Amino acid sequence: MIPFLDLKGINAELRDELLEACARVIDSGWYISGSELRAFEQEYAAYCGSRHCIGVANGLDALSLTLRAWIELDRVREGDEVIVPANTYIATLLAITENGLVPVLVEPDNTSFNLSPRSVTSALTRRTRAILPVHLYGRLAAMPELMKIAEQHDLLVLEDAAQGHGASLEGRKAGNWGNAAGFSFYPGKNLGALGDAGAITTSDEELAETLQALRNYGSHVKYRNLYQGLNSRLDEIQAAMLRVKLKHLDEQTAQRRRIARRYLDEIDNAAIRLPEWQREEEHVWHLFVIRCQQRDHLQKQLDRAGVQTMIHYPIAPHKQKAYPQFNHIELPITERIHEEVLSLPMDPSLSPEQVDRVIEAVNRACP
Repeated sequence: MIPFLDLKGINAELRDELLEACARVIDSGWYISGSELRAFEQEYAAYCGSRHCIGVANGLDALSLTLRAWIELDRVREGDEVIVPANTYIATLLAITENGLVPVLVEPDNTSFNLSPRSVTSALTRRTRAILPVHLYGRLAAMPELMKIAEQHDLLVLEDAAQGHGASLEGRKAGNWGNAAGFSFYPGKNLGALGDAGAITTSDEELAETLQALRNYGSHVKYRNLYQGLNSRLDEIQAAMLRVKLKHLDEQTAQRRRIARRYLDEIDNAAIRLPEWQREEEHVWHLFVIRCQQRDHLQKQLDRAGVQTMIHYPIAPHKQKAYPQFNHIELPITERIHEEVLSLPMDPSLSPEQVDRVIEAVNRACP
């Protein structure tokens, strides 16, 4: 079976470096909020082109804490609306609703799957206070257009960059377009830790300072609490792992792009709709997602052919039991996407022979 993602294989290539980094932390005797975290924050901020990086426990906290910080700074208030693409992972909505804000779900662009600037414009109301674009599957959202809308209407922009590490457009990387960006370093991400981890990037000094306190019980100084914060700290071990992984991110991204190019050039099946790729730098191919009207049948055929696939995502957030207030909403583009998408193996450790087998299996499938 060709695995969808071979994390063991990916990490095996970096084993010596990862073990050395882990030993360095163990031997230091300092395991929370130490030199590894500070170094990673500086290195990742520099990589993204932002002034600040604030390490947190996971990607959901990265989004949620940013919205919370804006509330503390009185830039957003409870009941304000946040425009978000409807075809995202549920974590994007959770960050909004847990802060007492209102997600406004809009249809994505049917080609890129990303937030449509036209849909954003149509959804604006007097309560709109922020836009939350998602760099879905690793493709940078239409940030120039979205930032122009935000500027015209005095809106905040929070990038959900959980899948977009290193994606770039016009020389600016994900994490350096909006007022802030939330990243996930879940193990399966392009930049993945060996456990849960996340970060926020921003060039806003006041926001960064507020976030540094919120992630640490609301405190800058021990036992003095400015806010009702929480414990959401990126620990030293994960920071050290990420420092190793960051050094190899661009070469692994280049390999993802080579695999994607082969898929795009060599998959030839009339029943399958391939993703589009306009500019190389804007897509880091966290996922290679095809569409097929008989998706479930196709997945079974590929499984029988020894190719593991995944569905990202089978149920749209507005159809989840967690959000009954949205269950009645009809979003046909979003719902069709969730019914048709299928993710093929996308792993920088895939061999040319494995890529051959995936392509052959897809081309032979008869949905």
